[in-house]
Amino acid sequence: MKWETRITQLLGINYPIIQGGLAYLAYADLAAAVSNAGGLGQITAMSLATPEELRAEIHKVRTLTDKPFGVNFAIGNHGKGYEAMVQVAAEENVPVVTMTGGNPAPLFELLKDSSCKKLVLVAARRQAEKAEELGADAVMVVGQEGGGHLGRDDIGTMVLIPQVVDAVKIPVVASGGIGDGRGWMAAHALGAEGIEMGTRFIATEECVHASEAYKQALLASSEADTTVIKRSIGAPARAIRNAFTEEILAIEEKTPTYEALKHHISGVANKKFIYDGDATQGFGWAGQVTGLIHDVPTVQQLFERMVAQAEAIRLKWGH
Repeated sequence: MKWETRITQLLGINYPIIQGGLAYLAYADLAAAVSNAGGLGQITAMSLATPEELRAEIHKVRTLTDKPFGVNFAIGNHGKGYEAMVQVAAEENVPVVTMTGGNPAPLFELLKDSSCKKLVLVAARRQAEKAEELGADAVMVVGQEGGGHLGRDDIGTMVLIPQVVDAVKIPVVASGGIGDGRGWMAAHALGAEGIEMGTRFIATEECVHASEAYKQALLASSEADTTVIKRSIGAPARAIRNAFTEEILAIEEKTPTYEALKHHISGVANKKFIYDGDATQGFGWAGQVTGLIHDVPTVQQLFERMVAQAEAIRLKWGH
């Protein structure tokens, strides 16, 4: 079956499936595996220490795949500047740049002479309209089921995607709560032309930076075993529920300020769990799709399974 949409055409990929930015986890091994399987893999730029580290990671991806890939900039969650990182992406002629977590306008300005495709992750219709005005080639729209940082309005993917599809002319990519071929097909039914998955790609063999404890926590967790932290400071984000997230929620209830929370919600605390598996000193992002994750396949196996599911649905309902 053909899987051509405006997203596959725009990005030069076989299947309209994009791997999320995944802070501290999305590096060359995973990105190349996703791209080789027919989707769009990504590197997470702002989790790297220097622009030259990003350049090295881009070079590494290109030794592992000749397919298109992206570089994600989580622009709202890091104190350090991203200008030099963006410059590297431009110099290296990265095919795709995605932007999450902040105002993308400065990045558009930095990339105005670049031929890269620009995608923006949004969590509200107005954000999608603004991204289109700025010149985004597509928007990725995350519902409240998703892992990591979310919108403030608690709108689910099922309602949010059609709203955005009706509001913009550029292609829409659905994100949040998608982990198999059924979710993929549901996204198309809502008007999306592709999907983005984050949590599902953590539980794959090629996500080599994720600890075994993190992956096992994803397998053991049901859809009820995530929680939203940072809501009190206006930056809601979904994580696996553990002893440490309970501490975070207790702090938010008592002292809902960034200063009170900053050590608990730092990248250091994030890495304590995702790298070291320490659930008493750290946390890991995860969406409600954990309830659909039951194994740790290779990325290629995951794609084959999803395509088979999606093709069966298309045959059943007509295409």
